[in-house]
Amino acid sequence: MEIKAKVKNIRMAPRKVRLVANLIRGKKVVEAENILNFAIKRGIKPVLKLLKSTISNAKHNFALEKENLYIKKIIVDEGQKFKKMLPRARGRTDIVQKKSSHITIVLDEIEKEKPSNVSH
Repeated sequence: MEIKAKVKNIRMAPRKVRLVANLIRGKKVVEAENILNFAIKRGIKPVLKLLKSTISNAKHNFALEKENLYIKKIIVDEGQKFKKMLPRARGRTDIVQKKSSHITIVLDEIEKEKPSNVSH
């Protein structure tokens, strides 16, 4: 069963958040939390907050155990760009783009292998 959570318009460049997303992609939830707690990157805070939110959704809404979950998919998309003009010499201007990100996490339950009933 897939559990999804999204956060939109995080005021951080998607490039910075993708560095963190690549660290935890495909890992178990417990292992991913440990990685995020000890890594030193700026994008960790929103990703960790969203991961904890997704875990609590799984516990509360679907009665799933934290130890049986893994990160099936994590996607970081580009959000809106806030554009600002800066005056420069000789009547020119430069455009400064303040970037934002959309983060989506999909958790799934680890399937236990079922023993086959084949006799030898």
